[in-house]
Amino acid sequence: MTGSGDMESLAEVKTKGQYIVVDIVGEPRFVRRLAELGMVLNTNLTVVTPSENTSGLVIFLRGQRLAVSHTLATNILVKGIDELATVATKPLSRLEVGKSAIVGKIIGDRPVKRRLMDMGLTKNTMIEVHQVAPLGDPIEIIVRGYKLSVRKQEADYIMVQEVSK
Repeated sequence: MTGSGDMESLAEVKTKGQYIVVDIVGEPRFVRRLAELGMVLNTNLTVVTPSENTSGLVIFLRGQRLAVSHTLATNILVKGIDELATVATKPLSRLEVGKSAIVGKIIGDRPVKRRLMDMGLTKNTMIEVHQVAPLGDPIEIIVRGYKLSVRKQEADYIMVQEVSK
């Protein structure tokens, strides 16, 4: 499963760096326990100490260092944020309904950038297009678990890298 652009289990990660949680598989009680710790889909995490053999690993998640066992790490599927840097960026307005992406950068005037960043649209944030109005304006997206509507003109300023699940 490893390779550029593919997701891999957290146990297979061999290098330090930033990753995004793409899927969590396994028993519902494990998934619920991880959610209580803040590890949910589309969450950014940093691998501090990669797994060697079956020893487990140390990650940095939401301001906390956590030790994760090898068994649990095999149930967490991640994608490297650095891998996404090779993916071409495109405006959010061109993303289809139901697709997910990571914010690459925000272009435009300073007040527009600031306003969008205040709404939670910052670099390396996972977003999903929830729905688009019939005439294409506004676009409803999901950011950090919240639904947010942005005008098509504002969506043109948000450059994203599409993530396949």
